[in-house]
Amino acid sequence: MSYLNRYLKRGKKDFAAISFLAGIDHIQSTSKEVADSILKELKDQRSFLKLIASENYCSLAVQLAMGNLLTDKYSEGIPHKRFYAGCDNVDDIESLAEKEAKKIFNADHAYVQPHSGADANMLAYWAIIVHKVEDAEIEKLGKKNIDELTEKEYERIRQLLVNQKVMGMGLNSGGHLTHGYKRNMSAKMMRSVSYEVGCDGLIDYSKLREMAKREKPLILVAGYSAYPRLINFAKMKEIAEEVGAVFMVDMAHFAGLVAGKVMQGEYDPVKYADVVTSTTHKTLRGPRGGLILCKEEFKDSINKGCPLVLGGPMPHVMAAKAVAFKEAGKKSFCEYAEKIVENAKVVAETLKSLGAKVITGGTDNHLLLVDVTTSFGITGRHAENVLREARITLNRNTIPNDVNGPWYTSGIRLGTPAVTSLNMGKDEMKIIGRVIYNVLKSSKAKVLKDGKVSKVQVDIDENILRGEREKIEEVLEGFPLYPEIEID
Repeated sequence: MSYLNRYLKRGKKDFAAISFLAGIDHIQSTSKEVADSILKELKDQRSFLKLIASENYCSLAVQLAMGNLLTDKYSEGIPHKRFYAGCDNVDDIESLAEKEAKKIFNADHAYVQPHSGADANMLAYWAIIVHKVEDAEIEKLGKKNIDELTEKEYERIRQLLVNQKVMGMGLNSGGHLTHGYKRNMSAKMMRSVSYEVGCDGLIDYSKLREMAKREKPLILVAGYSAYPRLINFAKMKEIAEEVGAVFMVDMAHFAGLVAGKVMQGEYDPVKYADVVTSTTHKTLRGPRGGLILCKEEFKDSINKGCPLVLGGPMPHVMAAKAVAFKEAGKKSFCEYAEKIVENAKVVAETLKSLGAKVITGGTDNHLLLVDVTTSFGITGRHAENVLREARITLNRNTIPNDVNGPWYTSGIRLGTPAVTSLNMGKDEMKIIGRVIYNVLKSSKAKVLKDGKVSKVQVDIDENILRGEREKIEEVLEGFPLYPEIEID
């Protein structure tokens, strides 16, 4: 019997669940393997506590908006100015997504086509470079556009384009790969310099100002993937203006906290940045995708994502973004955003009170970092693996002055967006903090037969592990993921 028929026989009538199960049944008719993997993923996510700071659970409405015939439509260009015919409905959807994004972030302009946060950053960099360098040079030459340049003029300008400088937070300090990491395209297409946090794990704005004056970057980037405190964007804007830099903020991790009005005043990046990039999942709780907000000055350059960097937009994902932005405009989303931070603070305080070393001593946002090498004598890879055995999913992460390098790491990163989406609160966060501490305290790096220490495996008393795992399973039972979907 199909999953949908079994569901209906129980007298259930939730439309979202019916849509989901009907979809699974139909997928099975073509590929049982794919359908089975989707259901297995649902079971896995119900069986493990998700503490990955960059993940969340979007609504079934967001998911269903992605699974439709919009995926078949090509729509290069922007609303009402396309390179393909038949984009009327895509125009409406993209315009709605732009309108809702501008509304929740109070932005001058929104561009919702980027496929990911990395795409959004790549487009933002090139749009800034083209606007500030190429367009300015073409104007100096008295030409109207790039097509009027001679080969010699074009080559001279092209050399200028690939010789610009970006200054972003270093990877070990909590920055993202796309902020100028040497192995990333951002450092290949531009000259890259990185600012680091101080011994306390915090940004020193006076040192950052000195560095900016010395380096004079074209683009000053703020934002992070592993920095547990707030950034003062007003100060960063002042620094950018002092050195003539374009101020760009990557708010991929904390966009939901901005939309939810948790980050306001000097901590609201949209208020101060020239260009703001983001993902639409993570704290924003939308589909996997990217977003760019900008001041009016950069609107035309950003809108040229195609042909500059992007290929065909994904209309089905833009539809899901529009749904997610509408959800983020509700009062309940603001309450959710506040609770994310409250929960993160409780986990941090619990771990700290038990003796774990929490980087910067706590958190002001949705994530925290724990130095597991100093606290427990193991690597981040050890911690990630043993906590997975305890039914907790999180990721190893570099920390400032990491002694174990970016693969094994000395830290772990925890985030509360997903567990907050399940409506967990302070009591559950205390349990989670204690379980993490107890599991890691009881873990030792395993010594192999040749006497070497395993970089992956740990020794832990099975009774302790079982007991802590049961605590997590008990928590999860009280907060089921998508409870309306019954598959057993």
